[in-house]
Amino acid sequence: MTRFAPAEIQAALGSGLLSFPVTHFRDDLSFDEEGYRGHLAHLASYPAAGLFAAGGTGEFFSLTPDETARIVRAAVDESAGAVPIVAPAGLGTAQAAAAARDAEAAGADAILLFPPYLTEVGQEGLLAHAKAVCDATALGVVVYHRANARYDVSTVERLADACPNLVGFKDGVGDIEFMTRLYATLGDRLLYIGGLPTAETFALPYLQLGVTTYSSAIFNFVPDFALAFYDDVRAQNAPEVYRRLREFVLPYLDIRNRGKGYAVSIVKAGMRAAGRPAGPVRPPLTELREDEFAALAALVDQVK
Repeated sequence: MTRFAPAEIQAALGSGLLSFPVTHFRDDLSFDEEGYRGHLAHLASYPAAGLFAAGGTGEFFSLTPDETARIVRAAVDESAGAVPIVAPAGLGTAQAAAAARDAEAAGADAILLFPPYLTEVGQEGLLAHAKAVCDATALGVVVYHRANARYDVSTVERLADACPNLVGFKDGVGDIEFMTRLYATLGDRLLYIGGLPTAETFALPYLQLGVTTYSSAIFNFVPDFALAFYDDVRAQNAPEVYRRLREFVLPYLDIRNRGKGYAVSIVKAGMRAAGRPAGPVRPPLTELREDEFAALAALVDQVK
C-alpha cells in the first residue's frame, strides 16, 4: 500500500514549497551517501511540501540506475515520513516504468516523469510513454513539460482521463498562452508546478495561471530565504517579492546565465558558499569560475 492516494499526494505537494536536493559526490565523483543523508535530514527540518530525490538539480541525467535507486531509498529513509519524497523516472519508456515500480517498492510517495531520452516524439508517443509509467505504479505521477516532452493540451486532457494517478503537470517551457489554455481546460484536476530554471523569477505571474507551487533549487542553500519568498508569492505581496528579486534572485540569475549547465552548477556552488559543501558536479557539467563563485558567495552572505 502506498502512503498517499493520488488525490492525497496532489494536495500534499500543492500545500507548500517544493525542492530538488542536490546529490552529493566525493572528489572522485562517486556518490557520497553520508553527505546526502545529512543534507536530507537538514532540509527535512524545514517546512517543505515535498523533496524530489535524484531530480534535475540532483543530476539525474548523470546517475546510473543503481545510484538512482540508492538515492531514492536514502531519501525515503532520512525523511522518515516527515516530507513526501518524489522519485524520478526517465530515459526510455521501459526504463521509466521500471524506475517507477522500483520507487514505489522503496517507499517513495510520487513520481516525476522526465522527458524520454534524446529522441523526438509526437503527441501519440508522449501519451503512450506517460500512460505506460502511470500504469506501472499506484503512485501519483507528475509529468515534466520541457525539452522534447512538450505536451499539447489535448494530450494532457486525454492522459488525465485515462490515468487517475496522473496528479501533476510541471512546466519547464514558460508558454503563458499554453498554461492559460491548460488551466482553463483542466482546472483543479491537476496540480500545476513551476519548473523553469530559478522558478522564483516566474512565481508571482504564474500564480494567476493556476501554478500554486514551484520547485526551488535555492532552497538547498538558503532555505529560510526560499521559504520567505514563497510565502510572499502566495500572499501576493508584490513589493516584497520584487525586493527579494532585486536583492538576490536577479543577481543570482546574472551569474547563472554566464555558463551552459550553470542552473545546476550554481546550486552546488551555493552549497559551498553556505558552508554545506556537496562536492563537485559530474561531467558534462562544469564548475563556476572562482570570480563567479566569489560573486555568488557575496550574495549568499547577504541572505543566509
